[in-house]
Amino acid sequence: MDNMITIAAQAKQASRKLANVSTKVKNDALLAMACALEEAAGQIMEENRKDLTYAREKGIPAALIDRLALNEKRIMAMAAGLRDVVALPDPVGEVTSMCRRPNGLQIGRVRVPLGVIGIIYEARPNVTADTAGLCLKSGNAVILRGGKEAINSNKIIADILSRAAVLAGIPQNSISLIENTDRQAVLELVKLHNFIDVIILRGGKSLLESIGIESSVPIISHGEGNCHVFVDRDADLLMAERIVFNAKVQRPGVCNAAESLLVHKDIACEFLPEMIGQLKEAGVEIRGCLKTKEIVKDIVEATEDDWSKEYLDLIISVKIVDSLDEAIEHINKYGSSHSEAIVTSSYAAARRFLQEIDAAAVYVNASTRFTDGGEFGLGAEMGISTQKLHARGPMGLVELTTLKFIVYGDGQIRE
Repeated sequence: MDNMITIAAQAKQASRKLANVSTKVKNDALLAMACALEEAAGQIMEENRKDLTYAREKGIPAALIDRLALNEKRIMAMAAGLRDVVALPDPVGEVTSMCRRPNGLQIGRVRVPLGVIGIIYEARPNVTADTAGLCLKSGNAVILRGGKEAINSNKIIADILSRAAVLAGIPQNSISLIENTDRQAVLELVKLHNFIDVIILRGGKSLLESIGIESSVPIISHGEGNCHVFVDRDADLLMAERIVFNAKVQRPGVCNAAESLLVHKDIACEFLPEMIGQLKEAGVEIRGCLKTKEIVKDIVEATEDDWSKEYLDLIISVKIVDSLDEAIEHINKYGSSHSEAIVTSSYAAARRFLQEIDAAAVYVNASTRFTDGGEFGLGAEMGISTQKLHARGPMGLVELTTLKFIVYGDGQIRE
């Protein structure tokens, strides 16, 4: 069994050294890590097949198995993500402000790493590479704890990345993986506040609720993604069809996929039959309100639980609303503060939606599927924070740093 205190203490020691490693050494290490992944693609896929077999035996839904599966293209994408991080500016050491006080003191702020980051995440082995790369570039040691469904994939990826990084000059234990998949290991990890500076949670509501109670380490949560698309009465309906279809069908098992469709009553009769037909043809189950069922008969009636449900599957809830006001109220009540979209040609409606929707990412005339570190130009992401402190939305390099004051004097003392 993993010794949590030993792992965390070693990571803490490594983090103090890593914080002072030059940008060049970090970039060279990231490039070496990318090459190592590509060279070991066959081995990684072999280990991944073990995880896929286990997942199928456990009856895990197809959409979630898709998140778990690795092929050569996805492994190349993981390597490309590491190279993207190389191209990004190093935030460590950036002085964000400097001013001179009347007493002659020069006071500024400089960006520094958070220290040791623990990340608890679901069965997505690409997260292992993304988070290791981002933490390394931002000068943070990372302790990885993935889901049991991906343990074989995570073990080989973490081992490859760690060995390549150390050979390139990165301190030993800067990248660690907890191989113990028991829940008890997580409960031990989140109490090690003497060694770990922040825990990033990527998982469902039950994980956040249980860990939030137990943790003595500050938490940044990547919560559920109950994302909505609202088709306004002034929408371009062909545009709306493309956006809704992409947001739901392109990859339904991810957190930025749309789970709910809201449609203005004035265009519902024209829009819904064709839209629902396209979704059903793609295998999507429709759960609609009573007004929706009056327009399209052969669908499931939605329950109250459906409005707040993150399906992560080919299922969508559909509700007809009387106004923009009702759409905004519904989203703010049932949404998960992740990503929300409006399709409209009305500037006034778009402005109100942007201002009044409480979410990490709000879209006008675009799919929610773009809420992603890579798509936002961050290279990759540690997760998508659905809270407001210390970060919100996709978390990249800057979000993995904090600020400290630096003060220059020439003998000043306080009277």
